[in-house]
Amino acid sequence: MKTIQFFFILAFVGTLFNCSPRLSPFTEDLQAENSWSERELSKIQFYVSRDIVLYRDFKSGESKIEDGKVKIVNGRKVEEVIISKGTPGVMVLNPKSDRIAVSFEGGSDDKFLMFGPNPKFDGKYVLLAKEWKKKGGTITYDGRQYFTDSSSAYSALMIDLKKLRKTKVNSRVAKGRKL
Repeated sequence: MKTIQFFFILAFVGTLFNCSPRLSPFTEDLQAENSWSERELSKIQFYVSRDIVLYRDFKSGESKIEDGKVKIVNGRKVEEVIISKGTPGVMVLNPKSDRIAVSFEGGSDDKFLMFGPNPKFDGKYVLLAKEWKKKGGTITYDGRQYFTDSSSAYSALMIDLKKLRKTKVNSRVAKGRKL
């Protein structure tokens, strides 16, 4: 009896793994190979490969915080926006052939992060900043300046290649044409 239960559980776990998306990095080579247009890119479901934490000093004269959290850090009020690993996003802007703006939350197309290929990481599209320093980078998000730590520089865009590779083919046979 226990053997049957073991195989049932094993089959169930195997089914779960087969149903979950197998994510692959979105790379410069993949983009070039497929020549996706801006319209096609806007139909791709992107995911982020690791957590991204954005933070900025919260000024008392500013209006309410909508999606972020306010924390007290070293006596300062800090607004924080967390985009967790695996969060789905959509492309909202493609300003250059090697840049993609991806939004991971609704409400405004201004809430996006820029990604671009990095030759040091096999051409993976990674998080871009206005400036990266040793401790972190400066990023514009929702029209405001945010900071992120240096580990966010390794955050890459991921896609479900298996889902994208499913191609629908409409096929018909021409019967010929006679006079």
